[in-house]
Amino acid sequence: MQTINRFLYGPTPEERVRTWQGKLRTESRQLDREMRQLEAATAKARTTVKQLATKGDVKSARILAKEVVRSNKQKDRLSVSKARLGSIGTQLQQQLAMAKVTGSLQKSTEIMKLSNSLVKLPQISQAMREMSMEMTKAGIMEEMLGDMLQMDEEEEIEEEADAEVDKVLFDLTNGKLGLAGSVGTELPTPQDQLEDDEAERVMEEARKQLNGLLSG
Repeated sequence: MQTINRFLYGPTPEERVRTWQGKLRTESRQLDREMRQLEAATAKARTTVKQLATKGDVKSARILAKEVVRSNKQKDRLSVSKARLGSIGTQLQQQLAMAKVTGSLQKSTEIMKLSNSLVKLPQISQAMREMSMEMTKAGIMEEMLGDMLQMDEEEEIEEEADAEVDKVLFDLTNGKLGLAGSVGTELPTPQDQLEDDEAERVMEEARKQLNGLLSG
């Protein structure tokens, strides 16, 4: 009888919620991996910024410092997204408790809002789109609007990053770099400066590693 009901009416609310929560845990683990990789690459980049600044390569240090800023913002965004995945799981558990009384899953504006925000994250976008479609069919949420899915985070990062570069450089170099109007006067001139081509190679290596994770 249970097999016939599943064929006629689809999975039970409990089966649906259990499946979705499993997918949420999978995506949460993926974000954990992303954050660990990003943390390792950022630590390497921060060390390189210090090395470049100490050797007087202000230009390369500033370029790489901007990538550090973007990386920090990305880590924050991944952390927030992981928390939102957990919130959806909690909401689904509450839905399941209500379904035992009402017999069906109810529409949730909170789940819809959280899902809309998570669809914007490239790392889990596809999985969240598929899950959102399943939840829409199950009656938990309405179809998402296209204008809510615009990916504008990268633009926001670029707009805010420049204002933070000087602070990052100041912190990373113990005040030697990043003070407006002081670069070139307070920064000591080393006896043996890093060759230009070597500085470029080191900076590009660290920058590409971060970019690979940020664009992934």
